[in-house]
Amino acid sequence: MIFVTVGTHYLGFERLVKKMDEIAGEIDEEVIIQVGHTDYEPENAEWFRFIDPEKINEIYNNADIIVAHAGAGTLLDAIYFEKDIVVVPRIKKYNEHIDDQQLELAKTLEKSGKALAVYDIKDLDHIIKKTAKMEKTIFNNDKDLTNYLKEFLGD
Repeated sequence: MIFVTVGTHYLGFERLVKKMDEIAGEIDEEVIIQVGHTDYEPENAEWFRFIDPEKINEIYNNADIIVAHAGAGTLLDAIYFEKDIVVVPRIKKYNEHIDDQQLELAKTLEKSGKALAVYDIKDLDHIIKKTAKMEKTIFNNDKDLTNYLKEFLGD
């Protein structure tokens, strides 16, 4: 199962939700999309806007792949559940965020080998297929990434 999450940011993430819905219509795998404040409603995947933490943790636990915006909290959840991660950063020029700080986190995760990043939404299906070849890794020993996330989160 593929779980797609856009987080709780007040701006929608149409670019990711629409593309993932398109992909869901072309693959033989369950896709669940958390659309948040996105106006678009998927036609090819199960979806919801927001649910309680217990239910979302159950979805994380059952997922094989997490496709997510590059929000630190969401990525920490994906890491906790030891899932393959595809990161699609929200971009300011598409009115998905107030700045491009998610690009930095996506690049850091990609550089560390802990996630695959998508910078052009047309590449999303190709990148999802690459996750099957990813080596499972956990962040516990990655001091640079841990320090970056602590600094990012203000700890």
